[in-house]
Amino acid sequence: MSDLALSIVLGIALAAATGFRVFLPMLIVSGAAYTGHLQLDNSFAWLGTSSALTMLGVAALAEVLAYYVPVVDNLLDALVTPAALIAGTLVSAAVMTDVPPMVKWTAAVIAGGGVAGLTQGLTGILRAHSTVLTGGLGNSIIATAELGGAVLISFLALVAPAAAIALVMLFLLVAIRLVRRLFRGAKSPDSRT
Repeated sequence: MSDLALSIVLGIALAAATGFRVFLPMLIVSGAAYTGHLQLDNSFAWLGTSSALTMLGVAALAEVLAYYVPVVDNLLDALVTPAALIAGTLVSAAVMTDVPPMVKWTAAVIAGGGVAGLTQGLTGILRAHSTVLTGGLGNSIIATAELGGAVLISFLALVAPAAAIALVMLFLLVAIRLVRRLFRGAKSPDSRT
């Protein structure tokens, strides 16, 4: 895979991880850049600083814990969706080094922001259905799966971007089928009466 394609795939995979948790993938990128394991675009060098690492660490911890609080998790989904679009765009642009600006920002906005928004939207729908079906008791399972997804995809993107993007595509396929099934199940009782 060429450096250009690898850079874009890395950006899209990390953007998808921000759809699960906004700040955790950014924290992982920040830590990797801070320790010298990841090169960032020059205009995003601030992401590899100790102050960014500290700020993102606090934000990631608060976000992770908040998703385990009933009612707050559903409110966060409404607030986090626009943030996921922005974070997905930023994190994908940050790791796309040596990419022409037109290609970088087009890929970052459309693919990065788009996959982050799609991932966040699907998990939000699943959480909303879980809230209705379980009274919110099942939401901690979804929160744990999202946390695991954000960590797994972020680290996998850093070591094997192609595998990370394949995992993202698999998740999106399964989630879309599950959401379709949930909506069909919701419509079935109405159509019989």
